[in-house]
Amino acid sequence: MHDNHNRSQTRTDAFDIARARALQATLGKAPDLQTGDPMPPFFHQIYFWGPQLPANLGRDGHPATGEFIPDLDLPRRMWAAGKLVFHRPLLAGVKADRISTIESVTRKQGRSGPLGFVRIRHDIKQRSTLALTEWQELVYREDGAPALEPPQAPTDETHSETVTFDSTLLFRYSALTFNGHRIHYDESYARQVEGYNGLVVHGPLLAHLVMGLAARQLGTLTTFSYRATAPLMHHETGTVCWKHGQAWVRGPDGRQCMMAQAS
Repeated sequence: MHDNHNRSQTRTDAFDIARARALQATLGKAPDLQTGDPMPPFFHQIYFWGPQLPANLGRDGHPATGEFIPDLDLPRRMWAAGKLVFHRPLLAGVKADRISTIESVTRKQGRSGPLGFVRIRHDIKQRSTLALTEWQELVYREDGAPALEPPQAPTDETHSETVTFDSTLLFRYSALTFNGHRIHYDESYARQVEGYNGLVVHGPLLAHLVMGLAARQLGTLTTFSYRATAPLMHHETGTVCWKHGQAWVRGPDGRQCMMAQAS
């Protein structure tokens, strides 16, 4: 089944400087952004909140589907992949508009049962000029769907950085992105209801760290695309790896958690 919804919504955000500095601090950086400074890539993730009343949340803490994102009757949600095209830097403390459009809704029968895919395009403008185009791919699965065997990550990187997490970091990132998904802060829910062996590191947080490494290797980014391939837990040490425009996250057992391309 394939639907073209082309539903759109627009949100405006002041790009509050205090929130950007809080993210800097959360990531272990000096909170020194000033109004008008170019923000590091992916800082826009902490803006454009869509707060919902408690009655409008699903059991997992996410806004219930059916309003903007259609209800596919599949309760488990994951951020599967994304792509960004950077037209110009987003500036801290300068009002921005985001136009979000549902480009496609697709149902498939996967190896682990029925799957629903939703692709959303975001166009972010500042001072009436397009600064960033982002595609987000969400996947929905049914309860009890078995985890797929993750691929093994490459080991031929030319540069790597170790990344560690704890429940405080995951809580703060959830708070800054206003992400209520309980798999990131409610360990008993993550283990007992969704079958993980700990808190799940946010896909966008991993993408953020990979993007940072890519930006340090390339200077500036024009495009970045990524796909999550296996969850990383809050108690695990990950390795962010780089080789010739390819980047990936390797788990402690060698599994590939994320694959990315940057230019």
